[in-house]
Amino acid sequence: MRIKLLASGAGIGLALLLSACGGGGGGGGGGSSAPQGGGTTPTTPPAPVVISAAEASRLAKQASFGPTPELIDQIVAAKSASAWVDQQLALSSSSYADIAGKAVPTNYCTAQSLTGTDLSNCNRDNFGALPMAMRFYSNAMGKDDQLRQRTAFALSQIVVASDLEVHTTAGLATFNQILLGNAFGNYKDILREVTLNPFMGNFLDMVDSNKSAPNENYARELMQLFSVGTVMLNMDGTPKTGADGAVIATYSNAEVKEVARALTGWTYARLDGAAISDYVKVDYTRPMIVNAARFDTGAKTFLNVTIPAGATQQQNVDTVVDTVFNHPNTAPFVSKRLIQQLTLANPSPAYVARVSAVFADNGSGVRGDMKAVIKAILVDAEARGSAATPGKVKEPVLFLTGLARGMGLKSDGYAFYYRDNGLGQMPFRAPSVFNFYPYDFPLPLGSGEFSPASKLMTTSTMVARHNLAWDWTMGGESTRAEFKTQPTIAGSVPVELPWAQWEALAADEAKMLERIDLVFLNGTMTSAQRAALSSAMAAVKNTDPAIQARKRAQVALYIVASSPHFQVDR
Repeated sequence: MRIKLLASGAGIGLALLLSACGGGGGGGGGGSSAPQGGGTTPTTPPAPVVISAAEASRLAKQASFGPTPELIDQIVAAKSASAWVDQQLALSSSSYADIAGKAVPTNYCTAQSLTGTDLSNCNRDNFGALPMAMRFYSNAMGKDDQLRQRTAFALSQIVVASDLEVHTTAGLATFNQILLGNAFGNYKDILREVTLNPFMGNFLDMVDSNKSAPNENYARELMQLFSVGTVMLNMDGTPKTGADGAVIATYSNAEVKEVARALTGWTYARLDGAAISDYVKVDYTRPMIVNAARFDTGAKTFLNVTIPAGATQQQNVDTVVDTVFNHPNTAPFVSKRLIQQLTLANPSPAYVARVSAVFADNGSGVRGDMKAVIKAILVDAEARGSAATPGKVKEPVLFLTGLARGMGLKSDGYAFYYRDNGLGQMPFRAPSVFNFYPYDFPLPLGSGEFSPASKLMTTSTMVARHNLAWDWTMGGESTRAEFKTQPTIAGSVPVELPWAQWEALAADEAKMLERIDLVFLNGTMTSAQRAALSSAMAAVKNTDPAIQARKRAQVALYIVASSPHFQVDR
């Protein structure tokens, strides 16, 4: 039933983790095969040539927003993970470009003398995250470029800028189009475009940074979070240590100040050719432009590189981006975070080393090739099932989309926007540049393992997960508020419910359970679980065969969706 009591939430979370992750036994945080003295020789394990439906479902959990019968069939037809990934790397059907094309001045709504609901709706549509969130979820439900979208979602949690601090819908779209458009491009291009993006410029204070007092915020996070990290790393992601046994800092605070000096003298482009002193006609959809009067023209030295005095502002930016991109730390630092986003919370050092090697050189001498990196992550033997500590807790967004896609629900995205806040994760609205959770959040009662998404499993969010599972299965009728057409949102359509197909499936219990097992549990359902589901379904009685079939299907979906076996990907 729908949960109202909160007292047992922490216990639920603990039980979920223990049940799904084997109780935290065995292995250290980075795996048991950490190299001695730094570095693991990369090896490339052979890729499977035939993929089963169960393995295809597991791959879909890692590389999409949730398996569907159709997606599983596509992967099986491709015959291997590698072949299907290649197909996905060619797709680009999702976009935010049309939303990014609607730049407006900051007084757009008030200048129209709007009041009340009209003013609220205008602000919502032009200065809020709703249009972007609806597009994000709608794409996740229906567009075929699933891997591009998952990669962009992963990047958005590494290179973070948030609507909670900067309020411009077109600017938010422009920033995230960089991540979506370059998801299969080069990581250097992502760093370069993000550095001069005005949404990021506002979020981390690079915009209008003045030589008289250079703002260090973007300079620090560019190095700490987007590229090199704070301590020197081996290629396998393990920290290097000095002669004293202590870790080695990647950069000093003095070097942060030098980078900050190099990034001075940039301001917003303006709409309609307005002067740079005009803060009403700020254009968040074009890269920042120079403001030479605020630029520090002196020499700067950081990370063993010197920018000579007199270099142009663009040369300063290019040198900063080139330096952090080519730093030896960037390959293992970024590779490990992408792995943790897509496949495993606890990749072994050897897995990180293999992906880092591809980041450093795609085999053709290209560094930062995202296509090669993403493919290396997904086809690696450890991702495909040999990991000592496999899997990770589903973060809230993937819980939402995985349930909906598995059920066959179709939506314009509003229903997801309506519910994600309660689950603790709203796309594009991270609470800080440090994302929704830290990558080294410890697995409760573990033995040094990490479980980043468990940071979001509080008492209230655990209850919200359970209630969402109940509401969209047992209570999943067209009368639900979030399933209806939203009259104030242009283009709103009601949720398309999948119950007709589940009624047909429920007439053949074995067939329905087979589908649930494959789509939601990638073929891991035990005989005891199957028997329990069968018993629960049999207890549902109704004189109308169609109603009985629907309610039996809803019972089975609710039980599976609220179970740890669905909420932890393994």
